[in-house]
Amino acid sequence: MRSHLLNDTTTEHYRRSVTEGVERVAAQLATTDRPFTGITVDDLAPRIDAIDLDRPLHDTGAVLDELEDVYLRDAVYFHHPRYLAHLNCPVVIPAVLGEAVLSAVNSSLDTWDQSAGGTLIERKLIDWTAARIGLGPAADGVFTSGGTQSNLQALLLAREETKTQDLGKLRVFASEVSHFSVQKSAKLLGLAPDAVVVVPVDHDKRMRTVALARELERCAEAGLIPMAVVATAGTTDFGSIDPLPEIAGLCEQYGAWMHVDAAYGCGLLASLKYRHRIDGIERADSVTVDYHKSFFQPVSSSAVLVRDAATLRHATYHAEYLNPRRMLAERIPNQVDKSLQTTRRFDALKLWMTLRVMGADGIGTLFDEVCDLAAEGWKLLAADPRFDVVVEPSLSTLVFRYIPAAVTDPAEIDRANLYARKALFASGDAVVAGTKVSGRHYLKFTLLNPETTTADITAVLDLIAGHAEQYLGESLDRAC
Repeated sequence: MRSHLLNDTTTEHYRRSVTEGVERVAAQLATTDRPFTGITVDDLAPRIDAIDLDRPLHDTGAVLDELEDVYLRDAVYFHHPRYLAHLNCPVVIPAVLGEAVLSAVNSSLDTWDQSAGGTLIERKLIDWTAARIGLGPAADGVFTSGGTQSNLQALLLAREETKTQDLGKLRVFASEVSHFSVQKSAKLLGLAPDAVVVVPVDHDKRMRTVALARELERCAEAGLIPMAVVATAGTTDFGSIDPLPEIAGLCEQYGAWMHVDAAYGCGLLASLKYRHRIDGIERADSVTVDYHKSFFQPVSSSAVLVRDAATLRHATYHAEYLNPRRMLAERIPNQVDKSLQTTRRFDALKLWMTLRVMGADGIGTLFDEVCDLAAEGWKLLAADPRFDVVVEPSLSTLVFRYIPAAVTDPAEIDRANLYARKALFASGDAVVAGTKVSGRHYLKFTLLNPETTTADITAVLDLIAGHAEQYLGESLDRAC
C-alpha cells in the first residue's frame, strides 16, 4: 500500500495516474454537448448505493471507468454556454494548473512552518486585492472558504469592535435582497433574533438609503447599537449594487461598521469598463470577495479584507503547539492568527497562477464580456412580449418570467414557469435558476460564461416558452 503514497519513489506512478485522470476529464469536456444529461436522483442513486467501499478495485483505470459511470458522465458542467443558473463560473486553465500543484504539495496555510512561500504568496494577493479596492496602507485580510465564511468573519469583527457585552442591543442592517448568510451569521454570533434589520430596496433592487437612515435613527433613539451595515455589491438574485458612497456616509454618521459583500461584484475590481460601478467600496471597513465567482477560479477561492489590520486580532487565538505568542516577537508570519480556520488549503495559488499567466486585465476583459452579454440579454427580454424582465442588469444577472398571452391567473403563470424550469433541467438542454419576486415565481439567468452568446440566450428563451406553453396546454386539457 505504500506504493500509493506520493513521495520521491512514486513520482512515475503519480505522473501516470494524474495524466490518466486529466485525459478522462479532457475527453468528457470535449464531447459534452449540453450542460447536463438530465439524469434523476432515482436513476443515479442506485448506482452509487451498489458500490461496496470495502472492496477496492486496485486499478486506477477501473476506478476511472466507475467514476465516469457515477459522476463524470452526469455531472453538471459549468463550462457549457447554456449553463445559465447559479453563480458558478467556467474556470481558467492557469487556475486548474494551480489546483493540481497545491493538491500535490498539500501545504497548509495556517502556519509558516507548514507553508513557507505559500504564506507570502497569499499575503501578496491580499495586499493586491486591498490595493484594488483602495482600503489604504493599514489593510489586511485572509483567504476563506467562501462568501458565507467571509461575511461571518467580517461581522464577528464588527461585533467585537462595538466593545459591548450586551449582544441584545446590537443591530445589523442589510437590504431585503442581501445574502442569507447575514442572518445566519447573526445567529451564529449570538445576536438577538431581531438583530438583522431588513432595509427595503428600490425599483432597481438597491438598498434605499432614505430607509436606511430612518432605521439607523430609530436604532439610536431606542438606545440600541448599530453594529454594522451590510452593503451588497452584486446581489445573488439580481446582481444589484447598493449605493455605496451614500451608505458609507451614513455609517460614518452613526458609527456603524461598513461591510461590503462583493462576493459577486468583485470582478469589477479587474474590469476595464465598469470599475466605477463599485465606487465607494474603498470606504468600507471590510469587504468580501469571491474569486470563484467572477475571477473564474475553481471553488474554493475567497477572501475577507479589512481596512484596519488590527481588527483581525478578534479572530486570533494562540496555541503553544501551533502559533505561540513568542512567534509575534520573532516576526514569524502565521496566517492562522487572522483566520477562523486552522488547517487551510493553499487556494491563493490558483489566483496567483492566473494573474501571472493572464494578468488582471485578462480577467477583467472576461468579466466585462459577461456584463456586456447581460446588457444584450436584457434588450432581448425587454423587446419580447412573452417575458417580463425585472431590472436592467448592473452585473450579469437577468431575472424574468414567461407571461402567456391568454392566461391571467398569476398562480397558473407561476406553475408554468416552475414547470418550464424543471422540464428544461430534465432535458439537459440548458440549466437556469429560479427565485421569487414579490411572492411570484421568476426565472434567472446568471451569465458568467464569456462563451455564451445572444444566440444561446434566444434559444433558451424559446425552450422555456415551449415548455411553459406545453404545460399550459396540458393544464387546459385536464380542466376540460
